[in-house]
Amino acid sequence: MPEEASNEVEWVSVAELLLDSRNPRLTDDEELSQDQLTEKLWREYAVDEIAMSIAANGYFRHEPLFVDDDNNQLTVIEGNRRLAAVKILIDSQLRAQLKAPEFVDLTSELVEELSELPIIRRSRTDVWQYVGFKHVNGPQPWQSSAKAQYIAWVHNELEIPLAQIARQIGDRHATVRRLYRGQMAIEQAAATQVFLVDDRYNRRFAFSHLYTGLDYPNIQTYLGIEPEESYKPNPVPEDHIEHLGHLCIWLYGSKSRDTKPLIRSQNPDLRTLEETLAKPEGIEALRHGRDLDVAREIAIGDPALFRRDLVDAKLKLQSAQGRQTGGDTGDQDSLELVIQILDIADSLRLTMQAVRRGERPRRSERHGTTL
Repeated sequence: MPEEASNEVEWVSVAELLLDSRNPRLTDDEELSQDQLTEKLWREYAVDEIAMSIAANGYFRHEPLFVDDDNNQLTVIEGNRRLAAVKILIDSQLRAQLKAPEFVDLTSELVEELSELPIIRRSRTDVWQYVGFKHVNGPQPWQSSAKAQYIAWVHNELEIPLAQIARQIGDRHATVRRLYRGQMAIEQAAATQVFLVDDRYNRRFAFSHLYTGLDYPNIQTYLGIEPEESYKPNPVPEDHIEHLGHLCIWLYGSKSRDTKPLIRSQNPDLRTLEETLAKPEGIEALRHGRDLDVAREIAIGDPALFRRDLVDAKLKLQSAQGRQTGGDTGDQDSLELVIQILDIADSLRLTMQAVRRGERPRRSERHGTTL
């Protein structure tokens, strides 16, 4: 914050304080009423935990709210959850409307004390560094999608360069840039109607799948984006917008289409998707609804899979050989299993040798193996 900004703390009536209808992580592109903001904070941002703490301990006076007094309105730009918690505690009708539990520690004396809260007046431009450090890279981190929305607001609205944002909030891992690109991609998907976040199949929005995936070369190629030129609004070229829709469906699924996401967990599924997108055959398999693992094998192809299976078999047999001294109990079943493995290996050897001699392999009537 600028040195000339005042740190004077004032006490003002809660009735005068407004929740931030411009906060990008709360409202997206839709402006919500004060009641809607309170309900959203209560339902989605664990305000109940803060309310319980305030009911038990009172409001900590050393935590003033940062308030923007533009247009003669006192809008809280840092501390919205605390303000929502206090509003709920002092208003029994609001608690009933939200179906909030009774707070056993709440007394009439505390309700009286909570009628006023400490504030420091700040403009949005003054306070972005503090909010960014605290919630993006600091001690009270938001979810990744909320971080991305805030970074996008600071960069696009306040026109602060991404490099400056990263420097001033202590980001040394390009997280600011990656979050911003992911947010611009998801906004582009919504603007072009190829994917809407609200249509995702699962309740949880795993935003990290997207902003992490955008770092992968095959996903970048599939979307037609140039890595160093993609940190901007509308990062995906117009002729690849359909591909952006496909990617989002693979990542998040679709309720309206009754389509489950292919990515169940970021590790290893996102890397599997990256491998699959390396080949046109894998892409076609995904577009035709094939399972992710099946599509990946199609992309890899039989020659590579054949070689992989042989290497895996060799490694497993070497491992079994190492365990034989202590693991072989002398049972007949284990010996029979080894004999079957030898038969398979011998059949495979004969088939491969025949192919190399230019002969057509034939099936053994006795064993059903190729000779």
